[in-house]
Amino acid sequence: MSQNHFKVAIIGSGPAGLTAAIYTARANLSPVVFEGMQPGGQLTITTEVENFPGFEHGIQGPELMDTMRKQAQRFGAECMFKDIVEVDFSKKPFVMKTESEVYTADAVIVSTGASAKWLGIESEQKFKGYGVSACATCDAFFYRGLKVFVVGGGDTAMEEANYLTNFASEVTIIHRRDEFRASKIMAERSKKNPKIKFMLNTTIKEVLGKEFPDGRKLVTGALLQNTKDGSVTEVAVDGIFMGIGHQPNTLIFKNILDMDETGYLNVKPGTTNTNIEGVFAAGDVADKTYRQAITAAGSGCMAALDAQRWLQENELA
Repeated sequence: MSQNHFKVAIIGSGPAGLTAAIYTARANLSPVVFEGMQPGGQLTITTEVENFPGFEHGIQGPELMDTMRKQAQRFGAECMFKDIVEVDFSKKPFVMKTESEVYTADAVIVSTGASAKWLGIESEQKFKGYGVSACATCDAFFYRGLKVFVVGGGDTAMEEANYLTNFASEVTIIHRRDEFRASKIMAERSKKNPKIKFMLNTTIKEVLGKEFPDGRKLVTGALLQNTKDGSVTEVAVDGIFMGIGHQPNTLIFKNILDMDETGYLNVKPGTTNTNIEGVFAAGDVADKTYRQAITAAGSGCMAALDAQRWLQENELA
């Protein structure tokens, strides 16, 4: 077999992918992990992780993922900072392509996770990275003493808003409905925070800002539309954070692996098996319900064990 062939290939490097790497490496399967565009997954843009068992006083997200990576490598996993852009699961061994190379594997674990959703308006794209963000923990520091909006009504929005109050002078949650879908504890925490205000039945119609000759851009405000009467108001603001949920990263598996209408991969109940034998799915890419680091890690363990058994049954281990 060529140097580009592996017993197990893991696509994605969040808690699911790296846990799968730890388990398959300890089973002497010498896995490769394709880390993708966001090595370490969503936890690398999370600061304090307080609910991952074993860390009494919490741990920084990037530190947790770095520790997981080193643990996997210690047992023989190979981590590549490469992005898989195309797959062919119609033949065995399975084929995976980067921009410039081709890799094959006997078994594949898909753990590509999910990415932040955006509003989809033109002005949002124009000011993305210049006052429009989907990651409070990445960019909150730049809004010290400034006014910001957080768009959304779920746990993501509440979490972003509460974190931003450590820096911003005022945080306003913009939500298109008059009630939140966030968990009660998260919503109550936001309501009790004196720095957080609410604008309900409201959407952002347009992001307003300045463009400078040297290419710099600056958000200065937004046009807000009332969802009840359609009225539009211009409001000054220094930054806008999107907290409207996530989209599974499954585009390259479309028409190859079974998925629901949103794009989450379907697995057979009680397993991590996809519709293709030898291909398994773990983590947020197949979980639209829990989406926690610990559940992702747990399903990564399951995928590794499922892959190991499948390889043994097919005399490939």
